[in-house]
Amino acid sequence: MKRQIIKIDEAKCTGCGACIPGCPEGALQIIDGKARLVSDLFCDGLGACLGTCPEGAIEVEEREAEPYSEAIVMKNIMAAGENTIKAHLNHLKSHGETTYYSQALEILKASDFNIECLTTEETMACGCSGTHARSITPAQSPHTAGSKNPLIAESNSTQAVNELRQWPVQLTLINPAAEYLENCDLLISADCVPYAFGGFHGRFLKGKIVITFCPKLDNDIEGYIDKLAQIFTLHTVKSVTIVRMEVPCCGGTEVILKRALEKSGKLHFVKVYVVSVDGTII
Repeated sequence: MKRQIIKIDEAKCTGCGACIPGCPEGALQIIDGKARLVSDLFCDGLGACLGTCPEGAIEVEEREAEPYSEAIVMKNIMAAGENTIKAHLNHLKSHGETTYYSQALEILKASDFNIECLTTEETMACGCSGTHARSITPAQSPHTAGSKNPLIAESNSTQAVNELRQWPVQLTLINPAAEYLENCDLLISADCVPYAFGGFHGRFLKGKIVITFCPKLDNDIEGYIDKLAQIFTLHTVKSVTIVRMEVPCCGGTEVILKRALEKSGKLHFVKVYVVSVDGTII
């Protein structure tokens, strides 16, 4: 097949090795004092090594080459350890290669590799407790029932049961590889719905894993589509429900989900509920 792939100018190459760390896929090696492309199968053609060559000896060309194989690459990468795996995943993500990225996560998952911290957003570096994936068992009654504190007792008289089953809930923070997403009933909620609809927990959230975002105000819509596509690629999702507001911009939740499903190649019947600004289901 004809595709983009690395070309090395041997006359310019000094064999310094600066290009090697820039290729976590292992496509480049120093052989006989020169950088060599050891296999077409390892080179994705994205050019991560280009900027690391001080001599300008590397370029990308289009030629006949064997198809790149994520499965073959991952065998070498997993053997190289966690830092190389992270570099490879970040490399794929930064170039928008969501298909290869999803394939890599599936291979890691099948190998029982702990992928949760590997797939958390790079800028968060797994250091913020707000991003750590947690499953939650909803309480059957408020934790403070029977308290002698009059303020707590008063709040308990009107407190609804919390049906939240996981943390975090915002799509930006959610790890697409989180275990709680497997075999889940998925609820996609616009940010404003829980404020407009008082019975949100009992009517919509009970028994479901929730993902929330705002199609109007959030900036990274393409990133949302990619992340949702990863979720559907990596997990078996039993059902999908959307609950959104009646305002026109909120219809973007349906568009984002539709594009994510198309990108993942998955088909789902989707229940859609629309809530009015006065708190009724339309």
